[in-house]
Amino acid sequence: MRKIIVAVLSAVLLWPVASTASPIVAGRYVPDAGKVGDGVLSYLFWDVYQATLYAPASTWRPDAPFALSLRYMREIKGRDIADRTIAEIRNQGFSDEATLSAWAARLSELFPDVADGDSLTAVRDSDGRTLFYRDTQRIGMIEDPAFAPRFFNIWLGENSPDPKLRRKLLGG
Repeated sequence: MRKIIVAVLSAVLLWPVASTASPIVAGRYVPDAGKVGDGVLSYLFWDVYQATLYAPASTWRPDAPFALSLRYMREIKGRDIADRTIAEIRNQGFSDEATLSAWAARLSELFPDVADGDSLTAVRDSDGRTLFYRDTQRIGMIEDPAFAPRFFNIWLGENSPDPKLRRKLLGG
């Protein structure tokens, strides 16, 4: 019996914080937050991250608060995450280079290097700002309301580079 208790306690204590961080962060900004959907982004043979979308009553609307959490499955430099983010925004047709440069500088400051099991969560709050968290720790914000739709469209927009992941995130 003692071995069973030790095994259960060990499993609970070793359970990754990232598994509960996303709902905790979403609950701070998203009324009645519920999971809309989730899916894994893979590149060639590697799983990169698991994405999960949270929205009020599990129903996503782009103009309402929501949270998108990415639980990474690989080590990635924060600078690479920032660069890829800006490249994807540019690929979706946004071409204001001065604004992209400002966003790139801010994202490079915000995004930490990540390892397997780390989570980054982005929240679109009720004011249209984008707040960023590493696990449950707030790491920054981009107040420009023009940023939020362009950023989240990487995963949720009709021109998402990964339509299969988009469908899964939106519950399809």
